[in-house]
Amino acid sequence: MARTADEIEVEATSLPRPDRERIAEALMATLHMDPEVERAWSEEIRRRIRDIDSGVTQLIPGDQVLREVEDLLR
Repeated sequence: MARTADEIEVEATSLPRPDRERIAEALMATLHMDPEVERAWSEEIRRRIRDIDSGVTQLIPGDQVLREVEDLLR
C-alpha cells in the first residue's frame, strides 16, 4: 500500500537535520518554476546587484540588523 504525503511528512520531519536538508534539496530540484516567474526573478536579481554596485542600495551588516531588531522588540 502506498504511503500518504502526511505519513511521509511525519517521517521526514523526524529525521536528523542533514537528512532533511538533503531531501528538501532533492524535492526542490524536481519543481520547475514557471519560465515567466524565473525570468522576472532573474531581472530582479540583476536590478538589485546593479543598485548595490552603484551605491543606490546601502548594505547593512547582519549583526547590526539583528541588534536593531532586538532593540525594537524590547
